[in-house]
Amino acid sequence: MALRLAKIPEALYYDVPCVLRGRSHNCLALLLGPRRFLSASFKASDLQIELSKHPNPKPDPGKLVFGKNFSDHMLTVEWSQEKGWGKPHIKPFQNLSLHPASSALHYSVELFEGMKAFRGPDKHIRLFRPAMNMQRMSQSAFRMCLPAFDQTELLECIRQLICVDQDWVPHSDAACLYIRPTFIGTEPSLGVARSNHALLYVILCPVGPYFTTGSFSPVSLLADPRFVRAWMGGVGNSKLGGNYGPTIYVQNLATKEDCQQVLWLYGDDHQITEVGTMNIFLFWKNEQGDLELVTPPLNGIILPGVIRQSLLDLARKWGEFKVSEKIITMASLIKGLEEKRVKEMFGSGTACVVCPVNRILYQGKNYHIPTMENGPEIAQRFLKELTDIQYGRVASDWVLPV
Repeated sequence: MALRLAKIPEALYYDVPCVLRGRSHNCLALLLGPRRFLSASFKASDLQIELSKHPNPKPDPGKLVFGKNFSDHMLTVEWSQEKGWGKPHIKPFQNLSLHPASSALHYSVELFEGMKAFRGPDKHIRLFRPAMNMQRMSQSAFRMCLPAFDQTELLECIRQLICVDQDWVPHSDAACLYIRPTFIGTEPSLGVARSNHALLYVILCPVGPYFTTGSFSPVSLLADPRFVRAWMGGVGNSKLGGNYGPTIYVQNLATKEDCQQVLWLYGDDHQITEVGTMNIFLFWKNEQGDLELVTPPLNGIILPGVIRQSLLDLARKWGEFKVSEKIITMASLIKGLEEKRVKEMFGSGTACVVCPVNRILYQGKNYHIPTMENGPEIAQRFLKELTDIQYGRVASDWVLPV
């Protein structure tokens, strides 16, 4: 099979903001550091491809449910302390075979990423800011004591996987291909220790809107200070499965309270941190009378979202209002609501892109958020500009052609 692979612009790998102890740094040093281990890293040039003999029918793009359909192939790369990285393989989609004592199963030695590929009206397929996902995955792997990998090589392997399964990228501007890189410890023994065996794999999933209510319907939130998603000194700024499993219980509580998502609070002053699995934004008139877009700072408990950074970059490019990364408390939000200074609140993430918020249940009281009454002008503008870039309707160096 002939694979058309465009050259990856070098700038995509060196201009990515990354988070270390809650501060933004230039990634050049971090990206150059792992290059010492290139001899022990897998190479896209060694990729071995086994095509499926039984391809599955493609689902109707208009009937896609998020995370339920998978493409015909997957990427796998094995690692061991003794042998280092093996050769990457693209193979038919299949179940994994794991030792019952695997460290991922017992001690949550695992992490993942979420990316998307989009088919534009020109029929070309594009990835959106993929180098940022590679950098975040590398940081998560470091935190979990899993082996370093060359980000350029992994991204090239992912691109080739998408080329093989390109027919699974929906021909629709309301659907796309979700990409799930996953990295797990497969140490076949019990004991809390660094894993000497690991498996990196990638699966693909054509998806429609993340929420069953639609792509831009407002959601209601339960804000319960009894529960926290992350804490200082923890791993809230890494994309680990262990950060998500414990939230299911609280999500079920939210559903019982007629809320769709959880607004995660932190600290005695009930700081607003994230919403569900998304970053959170507030657009208001601050106490000084200035229009301001605010999102919590990357202080170690916030996941550095790719869409989060993209919204900040767009807003700063517009230059029409103040853009701040600072702590927001429930008290300051309620004060803003009482003084009618709050205009919009919305979540952001790879799965949903931009999701408006219209209600918060906090300490037994419902607070109406006037997001939809205000357009929502800013949320809709963000959504349009981002999706125009993602689907190639507007040219941008944020996309990587496949």
